[in-house]
Amino acid sequence: MNPLTEKQIRASFVNCSRREAAEVTLPTDLATLRWDRLDYLGWIDRKAPLRAYVVLEVDGELVGVTLRSPEGAATRKRAVCAWCEDVYATEDVSMYVARRAGAAGRKGDTIGTLICTNFDCSANVRRKPTIIEAGQDPAGVIARRTAGLQDRSLKFAREVLREL
Repeated sequence: MNPLTEKQIRASFVNCSRREAAEVTLPTDLATLRWDRLDYLGWIDRKAPLRAYVVLEVDGELVGVTLRSPEGAATRKRAVCAWCEDVYATEDVSMYVARRAGAAGRKGDTIGTLICTNFDCSANVRRKPTIIEAGQDPAGVIARRTAGLQDRSLKFAREVLREL
């Protein structure tokens, strides 16, 4: 992922108003992020922990999606993230719900998915493969995992954008 500025991030949101986008609490560590190891930018709102945000590239354009978690930390269950599908990182996965973009979102239509609570998917897909996973091709396993994460997160963003 290419480094993003505050202005780019705020302009990317597709499922909230301009006022809401202007009020988004951005991550404090933008300058120190390892952008080359991120497939998307995701963070929890530190002022409102049930709100979260992801920004990713869809067909050459930045798409920011506001999310909410209908559950608190105490009610999280073991689950597999729908984006990274890491079977080892199942302890901290949450349901996130996004309002759809446009008229559908204004009517209240939403879409939900299970995502790593702290948006650790990029790190999860890049973890060293086990012997069983890798065989003789650990780099191939990581490449396939990364491609899968990018594909599944892109499908979610496209679903948020889809006109009903």
